[in-house]
Amino acid sequence: MSIVVRPFRRGGWEVDIRLALPDDSEHRERRRAPFASKTACQRWAQDRARELYQQLTHPDEQPKKEAPTIRQFASRFLDEHARAERQKASGIAAKEMILRVHITPFVGALRLDEITNASIQQLKLSLRSKAPKTVNNILTVLNTMLRKAVEWGVIEKMPCTIRLLRVPKRAMKFYDFEEYERLVAAAKQIDHQSYVTVLLGGDGGLRCGEMVALEQTDIDFHKGKVCVERSAWKGQIGMPKGGRLRYVPLTVRLKVALLEARHLRGPRVLYQLNGEPLTEKVVQRLVGRAARKAGLANNGPHILRHTFCSHLAMRGAPLVAIQELAGHQDIRTTIRYAHLSPSAVDAAIRLLESSPVPQSFGDGLETGEASISKSSV
Repeated sequence: MSIVVRPFRRGGWEVDIRLALPDDSEHRERRRAPFASKTACQRWAQDRARELYQQLTHPDEQPKKEAPTIRQFASRFLDEHARAERQKASGIAAKEMILRVHITPFVGALRLDEITNASIQQLKLSLRSKAPKTVNNILTVLNTMLRKAVEWGVIEKMPCTIRLLRVPKRAMKFYDFEEYERLVAAAKQIDHQSYVTVLLGGDGGLRCGEMVALEQTDIDFHKGKVCVERSAWKGQIGMPKGGRLRYVPLTVRLKVALLEARHLRGPRVLYQLNGEPLTEKVVQRLVGRAARKAGLANNGPHILRHTFCSHLAMRGAPLVAIQELAGHQDIRTTIRYAHLSPSAVDAAIRLLESSPVPQSFGDGLETGEASISKSSV
């Protein structure tokens, strides 16, 4: 038996399998492998060669194919699901970390069809020191892996039921109006770059990676809008969270700040003094320095986004508008700010006052009152 894995002319890898059969004949099979990495293709070719030899030498026997282990299936899951679907680089890295650190060490030796409800409960027990949201992220990756195995015909059905933990709702941290204005003033005193960064987060609602990836052509000064259509993560540029672009109107001071920040150093809006584009760490450092100068707790740049959404809610903006401006994929994310909208609560109570009392009910009431008065007389 010989197996050769070579580059395929149209991309990917070609597997060339040669088998010497007991009757001195030879069987050859060449086909494109279903994996992106050469190592995964080699493992797949070895399994295919054994399966092919069994079929040719024992055609009447149809042994049940043994399911791969979690560890064996992990690379295929990452290639054919995460990478093939062109998920964000940060999402792929998160899945790789979860598989390597949490799932494989605990259940990696089990076959896909050997994962039981008891296995899941033991996995949850091993993660008891982790936050519920972290545990749910781990369980979600494992659940998706098992469902893909069913979809691809690797196993016949889901071997277990995975239930997520209940995550307690926490209050969102944000700067109130006075604190935010102090932060803006402090950033402006430091330098113009810090000023623009704080405004992009607090007046525009941009995430850290969206600030880093923002290009000058994304800003339409005539219409007063910025198009958020890309995000950076460790030097890699991809779509924003949620996978869709959004348009955010510019406040007057953000528009002026961006006009004054125009330059010829490159396509990005934000650059370092050495001419290199800003990184997420630099953005964190700029926001942290401004927070310290303003005498505020340094909660990172993402608190600016919470401040953006919170201030919109406190000024009475509809939740649907906040969802659109913030780029929330799920309205449940936006609802976290609903308690900050006093106008929405007041409007709901006003509905009780806007409905007139039915005429028939009023007439009956008046008649009843008149009859009572007459009888009492």
